[in-house]
Amino acid sequence: MALARVARSGLRRSAGGIGSYISEKDIFYERAAGLKSFVPSLEKVNANGNVTYLSTINRVNHMSFWSRGINTTPHYRFPLAERLVEDSESEYKEPRYRYPSLEATKPGEKPRVVVLGTGWAACRFLKGLDTKTYDAVCISPRNHMVFTPLLASTCVGTLEFRSVAEPVSQIQSALATSPNSHFYLASCVGIDIDKHEVYCETVSDGGLAREPYQFKVAYDKLVIAAGAEPLTFGIKGVKENAYFLREVNHAQEIRKKLLLNLMLAENPGISEEEKKRLLHCVIIGGGPTGVEFSGELSDFIMRDVRERYSHIKDDIKVTLIEANEILSSFDVSLRQYATNHLTKSGVHLMRGVVKEVHPKKIVLSDGTDVPYGLLVWSTGVGPSQFVKSLNLPKSPGGRIGVDEWLRVPSVEDVFALGDCAGFLEQTGKPVLPALAQVAERQGKYLVQVFKRIGKQDGGKAFSAKDMSLGEPFVYKHLGSMASVGRYKALVDLRQSKDAKGISLAGFISWFIWRSAYLTRVVSWRNRFYVAVNWATTLVFGRDNSRIG
Repeated sequence: MALARVARSGLRRSAGGIGSYISEKDIFYERAAGLKSFVPSLEKVNANGNVTYLSTINRVNHMSFWSRGINTTPHYRFPLAERLVEDSESEYKEPRYRYPSLEATKPGEKPRVVVLGTGWAACRFLKGLDTKTYDAVCISPRNHMVFTPLLASTCVGTLEFRSVAEPVSQIQSALATSPNSHFYLASCVGIDIDKHEVYCETVSDGGLAREPYQFKVAYDKLVIAAGAEPLTFGIKGVKENAYFLREVNHAQEIRKKLLLNLMLAENPGISEEEKKRLLHCVIIGGGPTGVEFSGELSDFIMRDVRERYSHIKDDIKVTLIEANEILSSFDVSLRQYATNHLTKSGVHLMRGVVKEVHPKKIVLSDGTDVPYGLLVWSTGVGPSQFVKSLNLPKSPGGRIGVDEWLRVPSVEDVFALGDCAGFLEQTGKPVLPALAQVAERQGKYLVQVFKRIGKQDGGKAFSAKDMSLGEPFVYKHLGSMASVGRYKALVDLRQSKDAKGISLAGFISWFIWRSAYLTRVVSWRNRFYVAVNWATTLVFGRDNSRIG
């Protein structure tokens, strides 16, 4: 009965770990945007008076993680109960009737910072967070950070996959060693800003007794670094047929598909038309990711495919389709250099807008059919469904709106950064581009904000209102770099698109590109891996084994 008494006392945050059962007729909630409640409902009561549990939340497809470390599942809010069903102690003793939770911190304990995501912003923040002042809880459907600038190199075997993946427990060791800091392999499916709780669904593959397994975590401070998802512009067939390039598993699938098509094309009886389709690699989007992948792929074809697949070497083709100009944010001279270099490397550049995607061909807006064997989609990113559905202020473009200190206005103790966040219109600042250097700089800045909060004893929930956070965040662009293959790269050191500055292209730029990224790799372990992979590829060529 002690549990029932606590439940009746007003759902205090200290009782966050208690599972409660609410009669359907007694549930009163906000039905924002027509969304269902996340809380379990009472389906029926059996003859013995016991409750039959049924979660109303839909099962999540955990394979579709397009963001930088958080799943794009819809937002749900817990309903506020008018009263609670009084139950016997024996019922509460049953684990199946509990809603597991990490309860709110108690007086005397360190304040808890909950971080959603393991992308550039989240990991840079976690790396610098003072764990003597705060306990950290990280929630993400992946347990590593991806060094995205080098991800395209893994698709063709220039680098191994583990060389671009950094375990989050090595970025912030407290997640593995501190008794009150945790990493949870789960997707955030809801936030209750009033109760300071986030609701999660564990990533599993049938390994738990109850599926889906859901739990909640109370926070003192919440940092949303949920990333973004690829823009498909609502084009039919993109999600079903195209490959994206934002996660390690995306690169693995692209590599498997590429090598499979190379081997299938050598089978006897394959028609010439089908062989050319299988060996046609199409990249949609002429931004840095699309250009770098095109360059890596053309280099792979020139150096390795022509040597090891001599029967089909003349049939393989790479096409890059862009609606406007490739690398539009780069200097004009660099764009022209990239165009000439890619053309010489065998990449066919096309102007066009995709109208529809079919399993074996894409249809452009002018009616042109483009058969393909591999389709990689790289047209930029936008807000995820998770971010869109949150009942929080939004910046232009649909990101979570933040002020100059990366706080979410009108919401206590919530911060947002990285690709999921943007300055609100009233700040007078533009929404920053979805770049790794922006996210990393914001994570580093927020570390300093939390240090100031900690020094003023504002770490606990509801205790940092009107507190001085120091200087606002200011972003200074350091420049852009992109590899175009065959030991050539572009380096644009201008601070903005219209500003003047240093622009380089060629072998020296390629050396700068590699040196810069080697120093930016998070750990010495991965720097060693990357350096060894590059040396091995230079001497022995790329491995063409298809595993899995």
